[in-house]
Amino acid sequence: MTITHPRPAPPAAPEPDPVLVDSRWLREHLEDPGLQVVEVDVSAAAYDAGHLEGAVLWNVYTDLKDADYATVDDVGFERLLRRSGITPLTTVVCVGHASAFGFWLLRRFGHRDVRILDGSPRHDLLVGDGGLVQAVTHPSPSVYVLGEADEQMRASRDRVTLALDDPSVMIVDVRTDAEFRGDAFWPSGGSQPDGRAGHVPSARHVPIGGLKDERGRFRDTGVLREVFADLDLGGDSPIIVYCTVGGRAATAWFVLTHLLGRTKVAVYDGSWAEWGRTPTAPVARA
Repeated sequence: MTITHPRPAPPAAPEPDPVLVDSRWLREHLEDPGLQVVEVDVSAAAYDAGHLEGAVLWNVYTDLKDADYATVDDVGFERLLRRSGITPLTTVVCVGHASAFGFWLLRRFGHRDVRILDGSPRHDLLVGDGGLVQAVTHPSPSVYVLGEADEQMRASRDRVTLALDDPSVMIVDVRTDAEFRGDAFWPSGGSQPDGRAGHVPSARHVPIGGLKDERGRFRDTGVLREVFADLDLGGDSPIIVYCTVGGRAATAWFVLTHLLGRTKVAVYDGSWAEWGRTPTAPVARA
């Protein structure tokens, strides 16, 4: 009689690394040689006051946008990655006010291992552990050659214009009530001399002030679904999200795609800073 033995089961595939990491994970990996923390913010004030040791600053208005608020192109972004000491194999952890915008840019240009700190680094790490440093980090320059950009992740002004007459595309404005109504051009409440306040005609208003808790952590998926309850979360029709310069839109994109599993979501990174300053672009007020 032949005795057969069951073949051993193949080793289980490793669990994919999470795109959201908490403060404990970051503390445990902060000194890993293949990790780079990037603080993404709209000014240098918070970074200059104190940041994680080794973190580099990406200032939205000076590193990721030009004087006309256009997003950095592939040449400029490649230069920024090299200056930040990032290689294609680096694990990048984005922290700060505009962390999702850094995440979106990295993913758009094909960087594979990028995470977002779930929470405020100053609340969960710096204040708790006293790990503040003020010295500016200057990593050794790296070699980085960008791949092709994923244009499905980005909506140009022309693409938004075409969507105005396409009922299959949902345009979503994630700004505040005052911005959407046309009472303010900027989230600070300020106006823009060469711009008009208001919103893109046909845009659906979904303000995203409730996506995070008081510690800067994303709320659970049930709450996130409630925020986006007016959208077709189970469908696959295109969605274009916009804000003022792209930071809040990237946060909405991150939640919709990575936390709620929605496909075909694009960020209009020109957002209102471009649309509202384009004389031929139609503007609605409510």
